[in-house]
Formats: sequence, C-alpha cells, structure tokens
Amino acid sequence: MTWSDMQPLLTQGTIDTLYMVLWSAVVTVLVGLPLGVLLVLTDKGGLLQNAPVNKVIGVIVNVGRSLPFIILLIALIPFTTWVVGTFIGPTAMIVPLAVGAVPFFARLVETAVREVDHGLVEAVQSMGGSIPTIVRKVLLPQALPSLVSGVTTTVIVLIGYSAMAGAVGGEGLGSKAVTYGYQRFDNRFMLVTVVLLIVIVTVIQLIGDAAVRLLARRGRATT
Repeated sequence: MTWSDMQPLLTQGTIDTLYMVLWSAVVTVLVGLPLGVLLVLTDKGGLLQNAPVNKVIGVIVNVGRSLPFIILLIALIPFTTWVVGTFIGPTAMIVPLAVGAVPFFARLVETAVREVDHGLVEAVQSMGGSIPTIVRKVLLPQALPSLVSGVTTTVIVLIGYSAMAGAVGGEGLGSKAVTYGYQRFDNRFMLVTVVLLIVIVTVIQLIGDAAVRLLARRGRATT
C-alpha cells in the first residue's frame, strides 16, 4: 500500500479516534468526578458519612475497574444499541468507553480529593460553609492539579480502549490497524498506525503535564 493510499485511511482513523476519546472523556469526567467526590464525602469521617451508600458505590466502582475492557465492550452491546441505536461506529463506542473509564477516573478523583488538607475543610466549616460550598471552594480547587493529572491519565487509557474497540467495529486507528495492517499482513501500515498512537499519547501527556505545572505554580503563588 502506497502512502497516498494510506493517508486518507490514517486521517479518518485519527479523526474517529479523537472523536471517540474526546466525547467519552467528557462523559467520564461529568459522571466520574461527582462519583469520586461522593466516595470521599460518604466515607468514615466524611462530611456525608454513610457507610451503606459508600459501600454500594465502592462495589460498583471496583467491579467496573476489574472487568477487562474487551469483555465489557461485548457485554454492553445490548445497552449500547438501546442508547445509540447501533453498536457499530465511533458514536456507539462512546458508550462502552465511558462506562469503562468512569470507575477508573472516580478512583483517581477520590485519591486526589483525599489529599486536600483537612484543616482547610474545618476552617470553612467553622465559618458556616455548607457542604456544596466546601466542595466547590475547597476540595475541587485544592485538588485541581491532581484532578488534571487524573484526566490526562484517563484520556490516555481511553486511547488504548479505543484501539481495542476497533476490533469490534469501533472504527478509529485500531480498526484501521486490524483491517488494513494485520489482516492484510501490511507491517508498514501497522507501524505507521502505532507511531500515530504514540504521537497522540505523547502530545496529550505533554499538554496535561504543562497544565499541572501551571496550576501548581498558581497554587503556590496564592499561598
């Protein structure tokens, strides 16, 4: 396969991969962030201490994290079809990608929020701050560098998931690598696909690291 033949395939594969990863990351953050915060708030000694709720959420998160993504992908085919109307294509893959990443991100959020100095929380409480105020004004801002790092890690994990999703009709670079590289024994196409994935991951990591350093500097400047 010549470069002129590969270029449109790789371009479309890259677009599909970024589309799947972007939207699944948005859903993951919107669901995983409050879930992770809730794990901290409902834990023993938390502001909303509730052992049954904490255990239920913990079990759901642990089960979600323990399932291999390829198995989860297949198991969610009926649910994906119900939500999107099909289980094939980049839009359909957003559903299992998000479901697979939410438990992972929720644990990262939990870890980040637990690192916040409890003295700051007590100070806001002593001034009559409500729980929503504490979450918005203390927990999330103080944990922001770690949260951004968690988002970066999650996006990179999603890129790996999206490559696996290509094996079951998810399109993207993974699909192109299987169809035009592996099945046609085109090692050059496979190599170019791998290089593209490495470049995407590297760029995302660099952006995430730069954002974390910037937030850390701003945090030190305000203290």
